[in-house]
Amino acid sequence: MQISHLGIHESVGAVFPPEQLREALSSIDPRVVIVGDTPAEIEDCDAVVTFAHRDSFLGSGLKWVHAITAGYDRFSLDAFADSRIVLTNSTGIHGTSVGETALGMMLSLSRRLHAFSRQQTDRDWNRPDWNEPFTLHHEPLCVVGLGTLGQGIAKRADAIGMHVTGVRRTAKPVPHVREVYTNNDLHEAISDARFVALATPLTDATEGLMGAEEFATMREDAYFVNVARGNCADEEALISALDNAEIAGAALDVFEEEPLPEESRLWEMDDVVVTPHAAAAERDYYDHIAELVRENVQHIDADEEITNRVV
Repeated sequence: MQISHLGIHESVGAVFPPEQLREALSSIDPRVVIVGDTPAEIEDCDAVVTFAHRDSFLGSGLKWVHAITAGYDRFSLDAFADSRIVLTNSTGIHGTSVGETALGMMLSLSRRLHAFSRQQTDRDWNRPDWNEPFTLHHEPLCVVGLGTLGQGIAKRADAIGMHVTGVRRTAKPVPHVREVYTNNDLHEAISDARFVALATPLTDATEGLMGAEEFATMREDAYFVNVARGNCADEEALISALDNAEIAGAALDVFEEEPLPEESRLWEMDDVVVTPHAAAAERDYYDHIAELVRENVQHIDADEEITNRVV
């Protein structure tokens, strides 16, 4: 497989300007162009870098599609396999951005920064009750999913003195995590955590992973943080748990339906932080993608194993 014509699909504009990535890739051998959805544009390319899936990618003559996201649940793996198109993703680049976002969410909730931000809009000078703010030092955090995102959260939480545990498929030790539970011990792992941070990919096994039983298992003063995928948590069960004071609050970057509908009650809940699926956003995002793409172009030219191959 040789790559001589590389397309940057215009859908990457949801994250960064396509021109930024084209400029960052200008030094590699293949001709790099920005493409839209017309079949002729796609058919002229050997490979496409994209944010969104398009059915036009399949059966188009493409050899390789690179998703700029770590998640690939938008892409039909069977269809790519049938079309003999290599699919790669961008796992491994979001540990810092998502880790900092999750830590910021926890700090916002513990130090009441989200409440102060809302007060500022109304020019309301009002201090919280004496027992509302708390520090994260020594607070227990359970990170569910210890891949790149989860380890990024664990590293930063450990650095400020949180007591970090985690959940993964095996109990193999992970840096910055004091105790690792297996998936079968999820309830035990989350039962004593002040914060539960969900950082799993969306798969058949993780869809609805956090549901009514899991929220009921958490402490009444616990907070749920979701930087994974919206469908990894049961949104109605979460709202019910918040309504019934089964948990204290939540910080959510992802939702079952995005954008979050205007009528969603999550917008108005006092101890819920809502962000627009932006945990991975950073100004150098395009540069990280360019590095992955350049690396794989070199691997392809040398007939070597491709990094982050999904199919």
